[in-house]
Amino acid sequence: MATIGFIGLGNMGGPMAANLVKSQHQVTGYDVVTAPVGNLEQQGGKPAATVAEAAAAGDIVITMLPAGPQVRQVYLGPDGIIAKAKKGALLIDCSTIDVETARAVAAAAAEAGLQMLDAPVSGGVMGAQGGTLTFMVGGSEAAFRKGRPILENMGRTIVHAGPSGNGQIAKICNNMILACSMIATCEGFALAEKLGLPVQTLFDICSTSTSQNWAMNNYCPMPGPVPAAPSNRGYAAGFTAANMLKDLRLSQQAAGTAAAATPLGAAAANLYQLFVDGGNGALDFSGIMQMIRRQQE
Repeated sequence: MATIGFIGLGNMGGPMAANLVKSQHQVTGYDVVTAPVGNLEQQGGKPAATVAEAAAAGDIVITMLPAGPQVRQVYLGPDGIIAKAKKGALLIDCSTIDVETARAVAAAAAEAGLQMLDAPVSGGVMGAQGGTLTFMVGGSEAAFRKGRPILENMGRTIVHAGPSGNGQIAKICNNMILACSMIATCEGFALAEKLGLPVQTLFDICSTSTSQNWAMNNYCPMPGPVPAAPSNRGYAAGFTAANMLKDLRLSQQAAGTAAAATPLGAAAANLYQLFVDGGNGALDFSGIMQMIRRQQE
């Protein structure tokens, strides 16, 4: 059993922390919103009143935060994780943030004698609840060996991507590809609908031929073919359009820094910006199907 401080108990962090409790770890949790802390306590975790209290409670400290500025604040502040963590603690940040912040925080942790992993996830809320997340992990081999058994309590696939920051690189590239494939899938189904080809017929053909992809086969954006997909429950979010836009912005920021051309990624970012600006940020990212269908009218 490990002692774990968990900071950030939102839609993703809450079920991740709950899975650690189910795995018999002692989890002390903190969130700026009090209700998720109470939920964790009801499931067997311990509440913390501050970041500092949660950080000091564990040999391992895990964070799941909205963006880079929050990560810098929570880790680097005078009462933050690096200042308050136990000597020899392993820090694991599961947030999806910019590469520069991930590497800066890891460097500050190293200066304080602490090991750190950046370990963003793929799999959405359903993956967090089911303990089937994919973790893309940056950090040293030693830190990865220490953290892997803990990550395995929350995920199914744990991949060491290389040194600090590489987990974030893997995540933003993965989601840029996902966004592009989702949009292409939506356009194909919208065109088929416009031309009179039944949805199920197109799915039966494409899901077993050269155009098959994860967005189509497992998360089909057109209602009907995949019963468990968000498209069949009003696009209730597993992974919100707002979060996809955030990740696309990160990919474009990184592309600019590296002077890399990503024209499809840029186009995807523009389309998701339009979708979110239309008041759809809380919908599942596959809900962009609605906008693309309207464009066909």
